[in-house]
Amino acid sequence: MWWAFLIVAIIGYLLGSLPMGLIAGKLVRGVDIRDYGSGKTGFTNALRTIGLKAALLVLLGDVVKGVAPVLIARLLSDDAYAQMVAGLAAIVGHDWPVFAGFRGGRGVTTFFGVLLGMNPLVVLALVPVGVGIAVVTRYMSVMSMLSAVLAAAVLIGLAAGGVLPAAYAVYANLGAALIVFLHRENIGRLLAGKEPKIGRGGERRAEQGAQ
Repeated sequence: MWWAFLIVAIIGYLLGSLPMGLIAGKLVRGVDIRDYGSGKTGFTNALRTIGLKAALLVLLGDVVKGVAPVLIARLLSDDAYAQMVAGLAAIVGHDWPVFAGFRGGRGVTTFFGVLLGMNPLVVLALVPVGVGIAVVTRYMSVMSMLSAVLAAAVLIGLAAGGVLPAAYAVYANLGAALIVFLHRENIGRLLAGKEPKIGRGGERRAEQGAQ
């Protein structure tokens, strides 16, 4: 049923394109959060620019953007690869949203939202690990990349053991690779000792010379 793959890809992309961070920034402070901090629309930049409460709503919205396409794909097809397509499309939508001039985030929260839809237990097991990484390093970028790579490794092991479909492992590895790629500037700043720690780096981008 090739049409099911096409439908879930479109649905996933459109849901992923809903710019939760941008909407929250406009409602809470009347600003485009892409003009501040990292210039992204995800949880981390929302936390830096519009505060914890609003950022948590962004976090919830971005998780739902990942869960919903997977559940819809499951209703339309019993092929696990349909869920993979829907999930990847949601991340692409978040990163390059049609509703926000193709300027979005890095897809970390939506990545885990998709995994939550695929298998909640995997995500629940990884949450304390991610929190631990953030507490120890104080870098959200490090937590994001390491958590995604760890999730990919766990999914490979579970798929190899026949516990989860291979499609889930393919999704996790492609998604993690994209997340690391989109953090390439962060990697450069980490190596240079210039990466802002949690709670810092929310200045207007013009003041950073970033635009």
